[in-house]
Amino acid sequence: MKRRQAVSTMAVILGGSMVGSQLFLTGCKQTEKKANSTDFSPEEIALLDEIGETIIPTTNTPGAKAAQIGAFMKIMVTDCYDEAAQKVFVDGISSLKEASDKKFGKGFMELEPAQRKELLVELDKEQREYQKNKKPEEPNHYFKMMKDLTLQGYFTSEIGATQALRYEAVPGRYEGCMPYQKGDKTWAT
Repeated sequence: MKRRQAVSTMAVILGGSMVGSQLFLTGCKQTEKKANSTDFSPEEIALLDEIGETIIPTTNTPGAKAAQIGAFMKIMVTDCYDEAAQKVFVDGISSLKEASDKKFGKGFMELEPAQRKELLVELDKEQREYQKNKKPEEPNHYFKMMKDLTLQGYFTSEIGATQALRYEAVPGRYEGCMPYQKGDKTWAT
C-alpha cells in the first residue's frame, strides 16, 4: 500500500467513526428549558423572601431576606424539582395567599409581622399533620418545601454560614470534642 492510499483509507475510517459517534452522542445533548408554571414573577420572589424572613427573621444576624432566599427557592424549584413537586410548590404559593385572605382579609405582604408568624405557625402545624399521615408516593406539603428550602438556602449562603454559624475559612487541626455552651452558634461545616 502506498502512503497516499494509506492516508486516504485512514481518513475514511476516522471520518466514519466520527460520524458514527455523533449518532450515539445525540441522545446526551441537553434540551433547552421551556418556560412553564415555575417561571416566578418578581412579586412571587418578594413573597418568598418575606416568607423566608418570617421563618428566619433578622436579629443580631441578617435574616433570610438578606440571603435572597426567594431567588434561591426559584432556582431550586425550577432546576431541581420534578414536575409534580413544582406544581405542588407553585400551587402552594396560591394556597398561602388564600389562607392569608381567609384568616386576615388581606394578602400576606400586607400583614403585620405577628400576623405573618401566626399564619405560618398554623401552616406548619397543618404540614406536620399532613406529613405524618401521607403515603410515601404522595408529594410533600408545600409549606414543608418552603420551610426546608428556607433553611437550606439560608445556612448554605455566605450570610448564614459566616454570620449565623461559627465559620473558620481555613480550619486548623481536627478536634472532635469542642466545648459548647448553651446559646453558642453551631459550626458551619
